[in-house]
Amino acid sequence: MKKIAIVGSVGLPAKYGGWETLVDHLTAHLSTSFDFTVYCCAEKYPEKLATYNGAKLVYINLDANGMQSIIYDLWSMLKAIRYADTIVVLGVSGCVFMPVLKLISRKKFVINIDGLEWRRAKWSGFAKWFLKLSESAAVRYADQVVTDNKAIQDYVKTQYGRDSALIAYGGDHAVRPQRDDAILAKYELDRVKYAFKVCRIEPENNIDMIIEAFASAPTMDLVIVGNWDNSEYGKQLRQKYAGIAHLHLLDPIYDHTILNQLRAACQVYVHGHSAGGTNPSLVEAMSLGLPVLAYGCIFNRETTNQQAYFFDTSAELTELLNSLTEAKLTLLGHQMKQLADQLYTWNRISSGYADIF
Repeated sequence: MKKIAIVGSVGLPAKYGGWETLVDHLTAHLSTSFDFTVYCCAEKYPEKLATYNGAKLVYINLDANGMQSIIYDLWSMLKAIRYADTIVVLGVSGCVFMPVLKLISRKKFVINIDGLEWRRAKWSGFAKWFLKLSESAAVRYADQVVTDNKAIQDYVKTQYGRDSALIAYGGDHAVRPQRDDAILAKYELDRVKYAFKVCRIEPENNIDMIIEAFASAPTMDLVIVGNWDNSEYGKQLRQKYAGIAHLHLLDPIYDHTILNQLRAACQVYVHGHSAGGTNPSLVEAMSLGLPVLAYGCIFNRETTNQQAYFFDTSAELTELLNSLTEAKLTLLGHQMKQLADQLYTWNRISSGYADIF
């Protein structure tokens, strides 16, 4: 049985983000065909399981995120090349070392380069330069490059002249729960129609644009769940719109039962992300059959096959909100669900990875 090492995620069990959800489903779907080892961030797991989903878990005493992620990934790869046939690397943080790793090892490296991380506005000039350098090394030295969005696949071909495997994320783990009015009533949402969004409160997610549109179009409430107190951007937005009753700017909700209730009961899912390729939260919303209003960047257009309703400004979003009808929303939700069932199932995603392992 081929030995596969997975590097770059926080680890298993999945409870942090998109990478971890991907690893969870890959190991669950493919553990009878491959011998998996998953590298995990020790500090995130007080209870250190030896195995999960049939995969062996190895703990690294470094942070999987931030500056330490570079050494976290490198150390994991150095351990993995001793025994693994294929090393799957999620993200490019540690890939600046790929030229050296390929000199000392003939193992197969499969690298998912994520969503052009160096373009994100939150990084300093040096960080952008470093991430671009790491991306270049990843693409040039990987045995197989994975991209999660057609726009990124096209970028890799144009920028580096390399083909890549297009493999996105599954969303069919998101299941619509039975409606619980007690949970909705706690947030004063049991008797209103509302739009929903959960994300990091960052400028690149166009939070200000979305709130401005809903503030001027009180036909529908808006619920945004996020880390408002983590930045001046978030604090200022919440303070600015604090007095508007139909805007619900909620702190992070870590109880998935509550979060799933709020998401499943919404009339519209608003997706403002402008960076990062195919976003797992968008794929999940589509899998739930939620009508999607999305910022009109190329990544979101590719993910939704141009079938969502798009906006580029707050004025355009306001116009969209004022034009919505029950018939339009029903049709749009059906189209999103149909597309997700065709493209974004974990069976399909796992099969794509199995083909390149």
